[in-house]
Amino acid sequence: MNDSKIEDVSLLDHSWEPLLKLLKENERKQVFVLVDSNTSLHCLPQLELVLENEQIQYSILEVEAGETSKGLEVCASLWNALTEEQASRQSLLINLGGGMITDLGGFVAAVYKRGIEFINIPTSLLGMIDASIGGKCGIDFNGYKNQLGAFQTPQKTFIYPSFLKTLPKDELKSGYAEVIKHALIADQNYWEELEQSNLSELPDVAILQRSIEIKSSIVAADPLEKGERKKLNFGHTIGHAFESYFLEKGNPIPHGFAIAAGMFCEAKLSVMVSTLLQESLEAILAMIDKNYQRLQIDSTDFTDLIELMKQDKKNQGAQINCTLLSGIGIATIDQEIEDELILETLKFYFRS
Repeated sequence: MNDSKIEDVSLLDHSWEPLLKLLKENERKQVFVLVDSNTSLHCLPQLELVLENEQIQYSILEVEAGETSKGLEVCASLWNALTEEQASRQSLLINLGGGMITDLGGFVAAVYKRGIEFINIPTSLLGMIDASIGGKCGIDFNGYKNQLGAFQTPQKTFIYPSFLKTLPKDELKSGYAEVIKHALIADQNYWEELEQSNLSELPDVAILQRSIEIKSSIVAADPLEKGERKKLNFGHTIGHAFESYFLEKGNPIPHGFAIAAGMFCEAKLSVMVSTLLQESLEAILAMIDKNYQRLQIDSTDFTDLIELMKQDKKNQGAQINCTLLSGIGIATIDQEIEDELILETLKFYFRS
């Protein structure tokens, strides 16, 4: 990805004109639409109607819904499909789906013929305010979350809030975990507003706008994650370990549920090794416990969780590295944490 390229994100209502204008201006010979089995049923018909009304030719690429599709075997099947369709470097891939689809589709596009252009149309809350923004794409490998990936900016990201109506309750809650994270790392006032909000309801446009602004501004300041962008990793070092653990057990959990648990643990660490106040910790834990059920993991597996954390791509060597909070709205990056403190934090989460 070009360091100077700023991602182009449009928060729209119901207008498809910007997408159609882009397709017509580029005079694409081939358009491919990547969906999963859920977005194929609930979201694709809207896009198909628009494309067919404008007589835009396209081909559908479909994968199974869920994190298990975010792997090399599925990538290979998609590359094979593109090859069989004689897709060229002038082809365009539209990723219509949640975070899994935009991660997977971006990676497939980044690698095929050394890179074809792609557009993201996220359909989940998680995708709209986090996964589709920032030019990161990747897949899971050998049981580790996002172990293979690239920085590749989409040509455009179009966000249609109406797609949120298609989401089941757990998927909506999954996205809200990243909303909470944005507030905790960057905006105390936003956090206070969220404390008064009902996180089981559809978010209003103001929430979407503020989270998109926070994510986009951090990425623009540090596209390749050398410093400032690491703030976005709060809750993710431990959270990704939880996510990988349940995926490996054949019982995957929504990304946001894992991140909520990770934020719970890393907020506790923030009191132990940083300057987060105890009263702030209690407010954070109350918010998470109110909206997310505690995960269930046997203490005999804590060592396995720590080993998963040591595979996190943010680490330097074998030392676990976290982004912590020095206060609500203030994140501190590159905090090296000893295994003993991680173990103490896990015991706190699973027994408190």
